[in-house]
Amino acid sequence: MTSRREFLAGTAAFSAAALMLPNVARAEVKFDPQPGKWRIFSITTRIELADAGKAAHVWVPLPSLTEDAWIVPEGDEWSSNAASAEIITDPKYGAKLLRANFAVGNEPGVIEVRSRIRTQDRGAPFGGTRAAASLSDSERQLFLEPTELMPTDGIVKETADKITGGAGDEVARARAIYDWIVENCHRDKSVRGCGTGDVASMLESGNLGGKCADLNALYVALARASGLPARDVYGLRVAPSRFGYKSLGAGSENVTKAQHCRAEVYLTGYGWVAVDPADVRKVMLEEPPADNPIDAPVVVAAREKLFGAWEGNWLAYNTAHDLVLPGSQHKVAFLMYPQAEVGGELLDPLDPDTFKYTITSAEIAS
Repeated sequence: MTSRREFLAGTAAFSAAALMLPNVARAEVKFDPQPGKWRIFSITTRIELADAGKAAHVWVPLPSLTEDAWIVPEGDEWSSNAASAEIITDPKYGAKLLRANFAVGNEPGVIEVRSRIRTQDRGAPFGGTRAAASLSDSERQLFLEPTELMPTDGIVKETADKITGGAGDEVARARAIYDWIVENCHRDKSVRGCGTGDVASMLESGNLGGKCADLNALYVALARASGLPARDVYGLRVAPSRFGYKSLGAGSENVTKAQHCRAEVYLTGYGWVAVDPADVRKVMLEEPPADNPIDAPVVVAAREKLFGAWEGNWLAYNTAHDLVLPGSQHKVAFLMYPQAEVGGELLDPLDPDTFKYTITSAEIAS
């Protein structure tokens, strides 16, 4: 069975050049994302479920966020031997996902999903106040409310008040939280996947280590506790960094394990502003030669820009939290990985070799 949803032609023109790492001299460190040329990517997710003699269900996240300044989804298509498949949109956050249902049969379940997006760099908006659409009351409430793993009271509120106590306007408070995370948290490479985003546990234990879904969730929770609307944006790195940062891009066409969560904070007069303290800590830990001090030029360059800007070698899936998978009783804290259920049991999405899924990225020549 094959279905299509507004998928544009021309996906065969893939550019291998997109996966060549630029040769940037580290003596002249530069990390300066700026809006400019749009890039087009085709992302293919292929899932193979071994025949277990049981009914199975698959949920594949689709690019759901449309922001004219930096990302525009251009459609999805899929092929599968599933009994049925359909695109479903979460009513609360607008997250889109493809749900496929496999009946008990004599062959493995297979589904391949291809999504196409346009993306470009985001530049910091702080050169001067610009007009920005205001959040509606319902949007503001949504992006200020706590989630199951991101409370905004108790130790989170206490910590936020300490961080922002001397700060003035919204920009100053947002920046104070960013700097606090960069200076007090750390990337823990032993954490599975992108982490869990259990903010209260991090603060209560005093262990401020984790990965992007932990550190950027901490940013979002602290911002919300400070009265600043904020959101996690769950996505995937799809190409190398054109600035030569190996830690801030995909290393090959195979992006199966290249998931990355970012954050945004809404600031009056500027709109949604890019924030990614987790990537600053990743640069510190992983950027060659590794274990870089906070004042290393390669870190300073990234830290300066990742409050307000990010590179367009990344796609955004959604901003959803505490999502009950449609047609299932299982809930996920966030939807950044493919999910599958066999015989009522949820498979481990952090084990793609056992789960049997691959994600590949190709840049389409424009």
